[in-house]
Amino acid sequence: MTTFVLVSGPFTGGQVWREVATRLRESGAEVYPATLTGLGDRRHLAGPDTGLETHIDDVVRLIDETDASDVVIVGHDYGIHPVLGAADRRPERIARIVYLDAGMPQDGDAALQLVPDEEVRGRLLNPAEPDGDDWRIAPPAADGWQRWGSTAGLSEEALARLTDLASPQPSATFTQPLRLTGALAAVPTSGVFCTASGMSIAKLEGLMTLGMPQLKALADPRVGFFDLDTGHWPMLSRPDDLADLLLRAAAGEGHRLTAPPTEEQPGYLRPFALDVPAQARERIGRVDLHLPSDLAEAGAPRPAVLFVHGGPFPETLRPTPRDWTTYVGYGRYAASQGVIGATLDHRLHSLADFPLAAQDVADAVELLRADPRVDGDRIALWFYSGGGLLSADWLSAPPSWLRCLAASYPILAPLPGWHAVDSRFRPADALAGAGRLPVVLTRVGLEVSEIAATVEAFAAAAEARQTDLEVIDVPHGHHGFETLDPTDESREAIERAFRSVLGHLRP
Repeated sequence: MTTFVLVSGPFTGGQVWREVATRLRESGAEVYPATLTGLGDRRHLAGPDTGLETHIDDVVRLIDETDASDVVIVGHDYGIHPVLGAADRRPERIARIVYLDAGMPQDGDAALQLVPDEEVRGRLLNPAEPDGDDWRIAPPAADGWQRWGSTAGLSEEALARLTDLASPQPSATFTQPLRLTGALAAVPTSGVFCTASGMSIAKLEGLMTLGMPQLKALADPRVGFFDLDTGHWPMLSRPDDLADLLLRAAAGEGHRLTAPPTEEQPGYLRPFALDVPAQARERIGRVDLHLPSDLAEAGAPRPAVLFVHGGPFPETLRPTPRDWTTYVGYGRYAASQGVIGATLDHRLHSLADFPLAAQDVADAVELLRADPRVDGDRIALWFYSGGGLLSADWLSAPPSWLRCLAASYPILAPLPGWHAVDSRFRPADALAGAGRLPVVLTRVGLEVSEIAATVEAFAAAAEARQTDLEVIDVPHGHHGFETLDPTDESREAIERAFRSVLGHLRP
């Protein structure tokens, strides 16, 4: 007999699982829907000190109340944080962890990183002085739930019920970091994507082709995935179907992902498409400068191009991006063309880190402009992949010294599920302030469809605003084509983009 522990997302308690629990019990399972402290259970009233650890303790007690040694524990949305924390303390009792339309928090992550409501996230990041009930986040009104996830599939009756059952969420449950010991490494897992939220198995497989290292662990035979065609509250919109999926997950079913073929080197460390000789290289904090060989002879300061890598990437990833062959190749090629090529390691490690990464880019620009070898009035910025969102700051109000903005296979709008990205980072919207700033966009034909859609929307917005946009197409190129596709087509695209950027840097 299977035992389920069900933990729902913010503002909600065990009552939202009523229909799912009934269906599971009819199948012969034992079911324990969790009502966490402060979320509807008057026996456990919340206070200012109620945080994630409190909710982890709640789930641990629930696990201990069962006699089962093979608990299937389900975490929906925020609920995955207390689920992981509790399972980490009782790993020997857990048969499977189910991520239900949830993120993949790691040790040290706080739930606020994935809070989709920008107003609430801003309040949590910049708390005011304590004032009465200010330690609680009020639940949404009936017309505000879409700020926390797709309401697709919810009838008016179900939406009203969700609103009636909702309780204020203690703020510290979002801000306390999750602490994990690594005890869960061997526990099987399942993921259920509510496709109206923007993610699906097919989209995840597309992202895996990019070689993102944080996704490699998902290509494990112990990990299975399911799609459910509904919005973010499937326990209310499709309870019978959700119950069936949970039973299948408990039985070990689910779609298995296949990792890209293992190579001696990951794609981003393969040789650069152009054979570029090494140039002098200086490391200054987070920034590397690739210097032209004749810099000292000429005497005059040179224009500079700052290459901004993508992400998010784990903080522990080694080598860091400025040592990847892609960015070393671009830096060297810039130096070979007589300009200073600069690369940096910015701190885009999670979706909530875009403001931090943007500050790193701004600091790198100031470092460049202050260097006497750099002509501070002739700078270009070149963005890649997820770093494309960082271009928004420079498009919205380009300074006079910014002569050109380039982007290669960029992400130009938050991808599905990237709710935690601040609204400031919307490059298409920022075009309203771009004026006559030249933009050089390198677009690959074999792009992941979700990324390609952001590029096409940006290009359409640029055309509507009559932006000075040059598009360079690489029809047979992949995301990261400079190392993945060492073809004449790729080499020509790199050289053409450089010619354009350098042309805009001329006096």
